[in-house]
Amino acid sequence: MSRLVVVSNRVSAPRQGRTGGEGGLAVGILAALRERGGLWFGWSGKITEQGGNLDVFEHGPITYATLDLTARDYEEYYSGFANRSLWPLFHYRLDLADFTRRYLAGYQRVNALFASKLLPHLQDDDQIWIHDYHLIPLADQLRQAGCKQKIGFFLHIPWPAPEVLVALPNHRSLVNSLCAYDLIGFQTEIDRQAFIDYVLRDAGGTQIDEATVELHGRRVTTGAYPISIDTENLAKMAEEASSTRHTERLRGSVRDRDLIVGVDRLDYSKGLVARVEAFEHLLKAYPANRGRAVFLQIAPPSRSDVPEYQHIRGELEAACGRVNAAYADFDWTPIRYLNKGFSRRLLTGFFRVSTIGLITPLRDGMNLVAKEYVACQNPEDPGALVLSRFAGAARELEGALIVNPYDNEGVAEALQSALAMSRDERRERWSAMFDYLRRHDIDAWREAYLKALADT
Repeated sequence: MSRLVVVSNRVSAPRQGRTGGEGGLAVGILAALRERGGLWFGWSGKITEQGGNLDVFEHGPITYATLDLTARDYEEYYSGFANRSLWPLFHYRLDLADFTRRYLAGYQRVNALFASKLLPHLQDDDQIWIHDYHLIPLADQLRQAGCKQKIGFFLHIPWPAPEVLVALPNHRSLVNSLCAYDLIGFQTEIDRQAFIDYVLRDAGGTQIDEATVELHGRRVTTGAYPISIDTENLAKMAEEASSTRHTERLRGSVRDRDLIVGVDRLDYSKGLVARVEAFEHLLKAYPANRGRAVFLQIAPPSRSDVPEYQHIRGELEAACGRVNAAYADFDWTPIRYLNKGFSRRLLTGFFRVSTIGLITPLRDGMNLVAKEYVACQNPEDPGALVLSRFAGAARELEGALIVNPYDNEGVAEALQSALAMSRDERRERWSAMFDYLRRHDIDAWREAYLKALADT
């Protein structure tokens, strides 16, 4: 079996005091690397004056190689092109996209740096698996340096429709560089088809078969591989966490009220302000919920150096304050907004004791929180999931109440339906979703992708 080389923007290295196994992606990557042996390469998370320093060390069967960046690299490659150009564009927020050419130059420069530092550590029969929008040009850089190994790419965020993508000034070169991969994995069939549509209609490519296109002499295979979670372990963790001190504190503070919970990074793509407005409409349109329903929104800060993220924090705090000022009573606060993170173990307990999971992104590649919420429920008395139709997970979790996050009244109606739902219906909906997630877990995702890469 050939060695696996994983490349991602950040590396969860044990030397940094982390096991790396908490997040869904890290679980899948580490399982594959432990099984096959291999290399995990990426940014160390450190900013240094010179940059380019590569730290290589072994931990069991895995070799970690982490690269430092300069402040200029971080600003132009990461904060700039990745998160102020590609991220808003791919999430359909053209009004927030900044296409400064200096950012693009930094993005290309850092990808070239990754390629030059990675190349000496590659072996002839390696399989290379590159992750996410930060590193789209990396295969092209490696090919130009003579790399002949199989290289796969997986995009964790949405791929936009062609009429959105063409707003990117360098859309042609970006797609051309993607065609240096042997396999491109998308979260959903909609994303995959949007890529195919662009190649055929805007780039002048041709379709070889249902999954394969050719552009400028390069053939690339495409597929939809929805990422998932470690379902069984999360269910076990949630059962154990349901009786911990922190979960008991939450349960005691809510008392006999209905707990609605949302967990998201503080990001404009998550629809947080609209979610608060939908909850506000629930209280207005269905007054019986006043004093009875509590909305807990956990939103740890993200990319705080990007102005758009500073703005969304102010908007969200103002919205929560307005609702609490209008509806709170001396013994009840309708919204609990927490701008900080919690461990995965604590969150599983919070999910377990909640009545509703409210996950309403405006656009999301997958949204693993929705899957985690389902996995953490009590089989005897599960909560209901209210989920945005624009999350990739909506294509799989058919037992959820699917909503349009732009329709505040519609989301409020779904919340009311969930609050009134019988236990039998909740169990039926949950059982179908949990059985699906048990079959389609993080191991199944990883194995399906790597098999497809081996077969290209």
